[in-house]
Amino acid sequence: MVGGCSSLSYSSSSTFIATTTLSSSLKLNPQSFIFHLNLRKPAPLRCASSLMMESPKPILDFEKFDDGFVQKLVYDALVWSSLHGLVVGDKTHQRSGTVPGVGMMHAPIALLPTPFPESYWNQACEVAPVFNELVDRISLDGKFIQDSLSRTKKADVFTSRLLEIHSKMLERNKREDIRLGLHRSDYMLDEETKSLLQIEMNTISCSFPGFGRLVTELHQSLLRSHGDHLGLDSERVPRNASTSQFADAMAKAWLEYNNPRAVVMVVVQPDERNMYDQHWLSSVLREKHNIVTIRKSLAEVETEGRVHEDGTLTVGGQAVSVVYYRSGYTPRDYPSESEWNARLLIEQSSAVKCPSIAYHLAGTKKIQQELAKPGVLERFMDNKDDVAKLRKCFAGLWSLDDPEIIKKAIEKPELFVMKPQREGGGNNIYGDDVRENLLRLQREGEEENAAYILMQRIFPKVSNVFLLRDGVYHKDQAISELGVYGAYLRNKERVIINEQSGYLMRTKVSSSDEGGVAAGYAVLDSIYLN
Repeated sequence: MVGGCSSLSYSSSSTFIATTTLSSSLKLNPQSFIFHLNLRKPAPLRCASSLMMESPKPILDFEKFDDGFVQKLVYDALVWSSLHGLVVGDKTHQRSGTVPGVGMMHAPIALLPTPFPESYWNQACEVAPVFNELVDRISLDGKFIQDSLSRTKKADVFTSRLLEIHSKMLERNKREDIRLGLHRSDYMLDEETKSLLQIEMNTISCSFPGFGRLVTELHQSLLRSHGDHLGLDSERVPRNASTSQFADAMAKAWLEYNNPRAVVMVVVQPDERNMYDQHWLSSVLREKHNIVTIRKSLAEVETEGRVHEDGTLTVGGQAVSVVYYRSGYTPRDYPSESEWNARLLIEQSSAVKCPSIAYHLAGTKKIQQELAKPGVLERFMDNKDDVAKLRKCFAGLWSLDDPEIIKKAIEKPELFVMKPQREGGGNNIYGDDVRENLLRLQREGEEENAAYILMQRIFPKVSNVFLLRDGVYHKDQAISELGVYGAYLRNKERVIINEQSGYLMRTKVSSSDEGGVAAGYAVLDSIYLN
C-alpha cells in the first residue's frame, strides 16, 4: 500500500493490495473462489454492486502501420520529450543521478495512449477523495496501527523501526494539526470479473506527478498531429493536472504553516536518476507560488538539521515548513543510523510532513489486510455510501496465519502473489516460488509469516502496444495499471483540500512479473477513453 518513488508492483496478470470481505466469506463457503478445483483463475471477487462492463476495446490495428510511419511517431515523440523535459538520467553516465543536465535521456514511454473504459475511469476518480479521507482517519488511530503491525514488527526490521518512531510520537502525545497527503491509488481491470480492482494505496513518495502530466500532453500532441491517420481524437485523452495540483497542495500547506521565510524540503535519495520528475514540482512552487525548495538526503538532514524549542525544523540554517518525501520508503534509504536519526528528527518537529509517520504506516500492506476484515472499514468511515464505493473496488487479500488459504496457495500458486512489506518494485513472489516460500515458512516456523501477505493474482486484458526505450520502439503484448493521484490537506478540523489530482498510466510487457518504471520493468503511459 505504501508506494515507493518508482514502485509499480504488478505481475504479468498482476497483483493487488486491497481490502475485502472475502476472508470471512471463504470460511462460510469453502467452495467459493479458488476452492473449486477445476478453476484455472479466481471466480469473481467483488461485491454484488461491482461494475460489470466490457474490457478495453482495441483502438488501433497495429498491423496496418508500416515501420516508416511508426518511426515518424517515434521521432516526433523523442523531440517532444527532449523539448518538454520528459527525461531521466542515463544510468550509463556516472553523474546522471547527481548533476542536473548531465547524461539525460528520454523517459521510457508508450508511444500511444492505452484504451480505458470511461465508466471505470469515472469510478476511480470518484473514489479518490474517499481513500484520502480513509488514510487520514487511520492515521489518527495509533492503537489500531500499533496493534495491526504488532506481529509484523517481530519479523520485519524495517517496519519495526518505523513503528518505534510512531510509538515515540504517541508517548509524547505528538499531534499533527496540519496533515498533508499526496497519494496514488493503483488499479487494474480484471478480465475475469470485469471489475476495477485496487492494487494498492501509496502514501509515501508517490512517483511521477510531474511525468504523468507530460506523457499525457505528449500523447495529446501526437494525436493532434497524426490523429487523422490513426483514427484517434486527442480530446479522448483526459486532461492531467497532476503536477500543478500536487504543487498547489504543498503551497497551501506552506501557507497554513504560516512562516513566509520557510522553505519546502524535498527528501531525496543521494543518487536520483528520476530527479526531473521531482524538479517539475519545485518549478511550479517557485514560479507560481514564489516558494523556495531545497533538496536534502536523510544523511544531510541528520548533519545539518535541528529542531528548536518551539518545534521549528531548520536544515542548513533554513526554517522548513513542509517536508516532502521522495525517499524513505525502502530499507535501502536507511543504510546507517544517521538516516533513522534524521527521520526521527523530522517527526519531532512542527513541520508539515508528507507523509507523517502515521500516514506512512497507514499505507502498509498489513494495514490493508486488516482493513479486509469484516467491520473494520466501518471503524473509520461513517458514510455507508463511501464504504460501498471503497468495497466496490476491493478484492482478496489474506494474512499467512490462515491454514486453509495457505493450503490452497500451495496447491495453486499461480493464483496468488506473496508480497513482503517492501516497496519500489522487484520484491514480489510469483508462481512456483510462492509454493516454495510457503513450504519454507512452514518448516522454519510461523514468526516469519508476519513479514508477508498473500494476494489474489489479477488477470488483466493483454493488448498490443509500442514501447519506446533508448530511442528504439518495440511492439509487444502488454498490460497496464492506472494510478489515480489524490491530494488531502487538513488543519485540525478544517479540510482544505480533498480531491482527485490527476493520473498516471503505466504499461509493461505481459510476460514480466514486476513493473517498476524506474526499476526498468514498465513505461509511462496515458489513457484513451472508450
